[in-house]
Amino acid sequence: MKILTVDVGGTHVKILATGQRQQREIVSGPKMTARQMVGDVKKLAKDWAYDVVSVGFPGPVLHGRPVAEPRNLGAGWTGFDFASAFGLPVKVVNDAAMQALGSYRGGRMLFLGLGTGLGSAMIVNGIVEPMELGHLPYKKGTYEDCVGEKGLERAGKKRWRKLVKDVIERLVAATEPEDVVIGGGNLMHLHKLPKGCRAGNNAYAFIGGFRMWTGAHPPIHSGGRA
Repeated sequence: MKILTVDVGGTHVKILATGQRQQREIVSGPKMTARQMVGDVKKLAKDWAYDVVSVGFPGPVLHGRPVAEPRNLGAGWTGFDFASAFGLPVKVVNDAAMQALGSYRGGRMLFLGLGTGLGSAMIVNGIVEPMELGHLPYKKGTYEDCVGEKGLERAGKKRWRKLVKDVIERLVAATEPEDVVIGGGNLMHLHKLPKGCRAGNNAYAFIGGFRMWTGAHPPIHSGGRA
C-alpha cells in the first residue's frame, strides 16, 4: 500500500508519498478552499503512485472530518468529502496530531507546534489525543495569541522566546508528560529548548501520515524526558 501524506498549513501545503525522497509544496493562504487544495495536490502529485491519502488539517477534527473552518485558510472545509474528491480512501487528522504521531517514541508524550498558531497533541501509550491548548486563556488573550506567528511579530524574538518558555512550562506542568517534543516552523527562532524538551521536525508529519495507515511506531518505553 502506497500512502500520500498531505500536511496542510496556513502558508503552505506539503506532500510526500511512499517511496519518494523529496517533498513537494504549494502556497496555501487565506483564500485556499478544501476543493482547491485537493485539486492542487492531485496536480502536484500527478506522477506519483498512491493508494490512500492522509491529511493533516490545521484545526479540530472529529470522526475524520474537520469540525471548524481553519483560521488561516479559505472556507468549505467542514463537511467536505475528501475521499470523494481524491477518489481514494482518506484519513483526516489534526495536523499537530499527525506530526506528534511521527515524533512518537513511546510512553506519555506532549507535542507542541510553534507555527502560524500553537498546535498541540498528547500521545499516551500509543493512543493519539489531539488537543486545542492554544485556545486556552493566557494573559490578555490566548496561548496562541502570544506564541503564534502574530505573537512573534508583535513581541519580537527576545520577548517571544520568554513567552514560549513560560507557556511550555505551564503546559508541561498541567499535562505531566514523560517526553516533550517542540516542533513547528518557528522552532528555528529558539536559541535553546526548555529543559526536558527535544526538537521535532516538520518532516515527522509525513512519518505520522504513513503511520496512520500502517499503525507502526517504536516500542513503548519508560523513562524521563529526553
